[in-house]
Amino acid sequence: MKRSIRAPHLLAALALLTVAAGCVPASDAPAKPAPSPEPSPFTDPGPPLPPPAAPPVRADFLLRGTPEQGAVMLGQAPGGTRTLTLDGQPVPLASDESFLIAFDRDAAPLARLVATLASGQRVERALTVAAGSWRIEHINAPYRGGASSDAEFARRRPAELAEIAAARATPVESDGWRQKFRWPVTGRFSGFFGSQRVYQGKPGSYHSGTDVAVPAGTPFFAPADGVVTLAASAPFTLEGNLLIVDHGMGLSSAFLHCQRLDVKVGDRVTQGQQLGLVGRTGRATGPHLHWGLKWQGARLDPGKLAGPMGEQASGR
Repeated sequence: MKRSIRAPHLLAALALLTVAAGCVPASDAPAKPAPSPEPSPFTDPGPPLPPPAAPPVRADFLLRGTPEQGAVMLGQAPGGTRTLTLDGQPVPLASDESFLIAFDRDAAPLARLVATLASGQRVERALTVAAGSWRIEHINAPYRGGASSDAEFARRRPAELAEIAAARATPVESDGWRQKFRWPVTGRFSGFFGSQRVYQGKPGSYHSGTDVAVPAGTPFFAPADGVVTLAASAPFTLEGNLLIVDHGMGLSSAFLHCQRLDVKVGDRVTQGQQLGLVGRTGRATGPHLHWGLKWQGARLDPGKLAGPMGEQASGR
């Protein structure tokens, strides 16, 4: 016969088990340190780093080219330049503070470039202008060119000069002045910039461009990008069929004695684009292209922009 466990004995046994469970000895192993919290992206990184140093402001002119009669120079004005002058005459300034200056065939031996900064400070640079060496050329052509008489020349010439002046005064936006210029045609030099001209014994003005002799009908091309500001509808007395292309910043090319013009006023042309055909209209003794350059009233030597003709391939 089985003996039943009475309730008081059962309660006592449960109590002993509870006490025994609470008396289990602790482990001798050291307690593990609590893990470090993950770094928060919002943790304060400390004081901010100083901003990078600003590039130094250009304090003087940067010039490229040689100051000499008939030549062009490109430059960068001092940082913060607001106005620029050459011998007191305003010089156009591009948005990146670059500019072009040039010296006439008869430029004085000393020129002064002045930049006025936003602060009112002036930065000046004196330029010693080297003299050119000019020839004397005797031309067997009448002084009055294509006019039938001196009276006709006197009647027609003022209107022609006014049209040329208006074309050169037309404001133009072009970056052609930044380019390396190319000869519009290649051939034999038959007239040189700056030479004193004598027409059938009568002294005239100096030659304002360079003549390249090629057969009539030879194509000629844009030496740089630009905008057409004059395309003669009828031959002028001296220039014949005249074309003027403005390259921006006041620098313009004139092409004289053309047989045909392939562009019109307002056309935007690109370097190497055909502009027309060489001829012998106006005051010319034979077919050739007269290429003249002008900046702010200064007559310039095309060879100083385009370089030696031998360096340029004749193909287009």
